[in-house]
Amino acid sequence: MPETSSRPSFPRRAVITGGMPYGNKNLHFGHIGGVFVPADFFARFLRDRIGAENVIFVSGTDCYGSPIAEGYRKKVENEGYAGTIEDYVRANHESQKAALDAYGISLDLFAGSGLAPARDVHARVTDELIRRLHERGYLKKRSTRQFYDVEAGTFLNGRQVQGRCPVRGCKSEKAYADECDLGHQFDPEELIAPVSQVSGTTPELRPVDNWYFDLPAFRDELERLMDEWDMDPQVRAVVTKTVRESLVDPVIYIQTKFREAYDAVAAELPAHTLAEAEKGQQSFSLTFAGWEERDEAREKLDAAGVRFRTGKCLLPFRITGNIDWGVAAPELEGTSGLTVWCWPESLWAPISFTQTTLSLAPEGRYSSRDWHDWWCSEDARVYQFIGQDNIYFYCVAQPAMWEALDWGLTQDIPVANYHILFMNKKASSSGKIAPPMAAELLDAYTPEQLRAHWLSLGLDQKAVSFNPKAFDTSVSHKDKATGEDVLVRDDPRVVDPALKESAFLTNIFNRLARSCFYGAANVCDAHLPAVAPSEETVSAAREATLEFERRAYEFDAHGALTVAEEFCRAANKRWDDASKAAKGDDAAYEAALADAFVALRTTALLMHPAVPFGCEKICEHMSFSPELFFSWDHAFDGPTELAAACGETPADHKIVPLPPRYDFFEKHPSQLKK
Repeated sequence: MPETSSRPSFPRRAVITGGMPYGNKNLHFGHIGGVFVPADFFARFLRDRIGAENVIFVSGTDCYGSPIAEGYRKKVENEGYAGTIEDYVRANHESQKAALDAYGISLDLFAGSGLAPARDVHARVTDELIRRLHERGYLKKRSTRQFYDVEAGTFLNGRQVQGRCPVRGCKSEKAYADECDLGHQFDPEELIAPVSQVSGTTPELRPVDNWYFDLPAFRDELERLMDEWDMDPQVRAVVTKTVRESLVDPVIYIQTKFREAYDAVAAELPAHTLAEAEKGQQSFSLTFAGWEERDEAREKLDAAGVRFRTGKCLLPFRITGNIDWGVAAPELEGTSGLTVWCWPESLWAPISFTQTTLSLAPEGRYSSRDWHDWWCSEDARVYQFIGQDNIYFYCVAQPAMWEALDWGLTQDIPVANYHILFMNKKASSSGKIAPPMAAELLDAYTPEQLRAHWLSLGLDQKAVSFNPKAFDTSVSHKDKATGEDVLVRDDPRVVDPALKESAFLTNIFNRLARSCFYGAANVCDAHLPAVAPSEETVSAAREATLEFERRAYEFDAHGALTVAEEFCRAANKRWDDASKAAKGDDAAYEAALADAFVALRTTALLMHPAVPFGCEKICEHMSFSPELFFSWDHAFDGPTELAAACGETPADHKIVPLPPRYDFFEKHPSQLKK
């Protein structure tokens, strides 16, 4: 493939990961549209760009942890569920996999951290990794307080306690034992107004021992990494902005009405710097040298009746927990019986899944069977697709742990998307507005219609609302005859926003493809056109390909698809004009057809990562192997050159004729006029 100095550089090998869904539920549309479809777009693009043998795309069900244990407990108590917790997780895992398959998410492995075949590999990697952190001096045993339900007589896991987030500026009313639903981290004793979800009572805090990773020790390393990421076009600004919010000195904010109470104990506090309340603010602040000094001050202020809130900063990252349903932690310094907190082990789960994928693959499937060549090599990259609320874990805790391990692990490239909203509200399966399950949407839309729509939302820039008309129960207007409310979903005058992009597929792209195959059947005896395409068409195809490549490299799916659509629309118009002008002139018609086939092949190549099913039908009817047709080694080759690669002339290369009124991109049956 011709090289241009300005073209982006791609790795020799790549691992792509999608954020792991919890094993306590099926997938709603936000999981698919916000993470898995963008990840699949890039995975498919990279397979075409650098070869399928050089790409591994993995994810899996997050099987362990308090959300799963709590979901299982409720199912047993409320529904009389008789299966084991593993049965419960496996059923959810299988439902998740079915949803991913229905949308064409091309994972090499969708595993389960607690299910075969990855379970034993994941347990081994977990044991090795934790021992390594301990050997290198980055694990510290801390006695911290954990919530205990006196009425139920049991310690509570993270999701069994709920209150308000204590982090200044956060308004989340859905905070758990040590994190809120927006990803803020804090110590359990900071949670405001905690309530046990088991008994509804206020739980006590009782001391327990756990292992913590010394995350604050890596502040300088994280600062340097953020400087690198600031210069990296593949890392979004929201990532470094969010991370830097935690790379600050520990601060306590105190309302000015407690100034006298603070003054009374100020001398007893560790050394700190006081900043008076700024104009319009109601709190002054205390800045400390480290989190330990801040925590000591918290205890003294609390004892003195001073109310306060804390700011973000780096805190020790909890590695172990005290619930039964988890990966067993190794015995260290005589401390045994602990399990690993689900968040840390979900960070290295993709390594476990990569190892599992390679161990199961037939010989020759991948360019290397050594996982180090994928995770530790200078010519390899790991791309992790996540939601913006997971930035702290993947872009703060994980990079620091990778440094601490000293295994040569490549610092990943995080691809953080903003949330997809639903009807302009935050979509959460546990929120007030229940979003539709991913499988439900397929009752009204095709997978490719939704894939194209979600990729065009531009979630790299901002949170965007998904407003599928078929699920919009808001009122459109009142019926003049009956006076009854007419819902948006039932109003034929309302255009469906979710079908905006698919109109291009079912109209323009379809029309170009059908014109090519029906035209070739008429004037080329169902072979490729024998005449050369125009230089104008070849040049336009090349420019679109280069621009698409640049956009895809930067994870700008919206921009990439815009390039492909504009190119196809222009090509379709050229075809319309040229074919009409050539009416009755077979030679001129064949020349126009040669241009159209070049445009069709280029459009199919570019759209393949977004809408693979229809593009692969085009490839099939053009009678090329997918390995050749979608390979970027031949990105600037038209059908004539592809035929030559097969040892054929255009006149020798027979295409597959289309039946009448054939559609490469179909509408959902519910969208067809009755």
